[in-house]
Amino acid sequence: MSAPRTFLLAGLTGGIATGKSTVSAMFTHLGARVTDADQLARDVVAPGQPAHGAIVAEFGPEVLQPDGYLDRKRLGAVVFADAEKRKRLEAITHPAIRTRWDRILSVYDEEEFAGLVFWDAALLYETGGARLMDKMVVVFAEPEVQLARLLARDTCTEAEARARIASQMPVVDKARQADYVIDNSGPRGETERQVREVYRALLGDLAARVGAPR
Repeated sequence: MSAPRTFLLAGLTGGIATGKSTVSAMFTHLGARVTDADQLARDVVAPGQPAHGAIVAEFGPEVLQPDGYLDRKRLGAVVFADAEKRKRLEAITHPAIRTRWDRILSVYDEEEFAGLVFWDAALLYETGGARLMDKMVVVFAEPEVQLARLLARDTCTEAEARARIASQMPVVDKARQADYVIDNSGPRGETERQVREVYRALLGDLAARVGAPR
């Protein structure tokens, strides 16, 4: 029987443009270790990686930039408009991402890191990944705030922005399933207060688990 983990594995998710990256940075500042699923996704589709070739074979060379890297906006426009194509893309990228994530966790195990480890991923509930987490934290924003932030961040029409939001599980549904919710609709200071509160609570969860009789 393998030894129990010395760290708490928490999923960090939310909806597009709810401010998950902002909250992730706050948790990092407090001492947590955060792995960004989106960054791993970029790594596994770099030129020369098996997933890169599989994506080009599936979606064609038009999803490439002149330098050979994926044109993520063009590919995103294709898969956001077609659920079946999105599933085919995920079938290519998710196994490769999972392999890298498992390697990262094995390093934390070897170090016997005793703290909080976050898996920062937009689609944890949609893909079933939430079941693999010890705790789930959802970053919430009111729908009108979410839409305004997405329009301000990306060069897209309101119709495109609404379609991208609709392609994910509604953030309110994610919040209902979460262990902890951080409402990022308001001022930054209020978000920071909630992050510190959730961080302390998660440390308490870790201490309770470590101290529990086996």
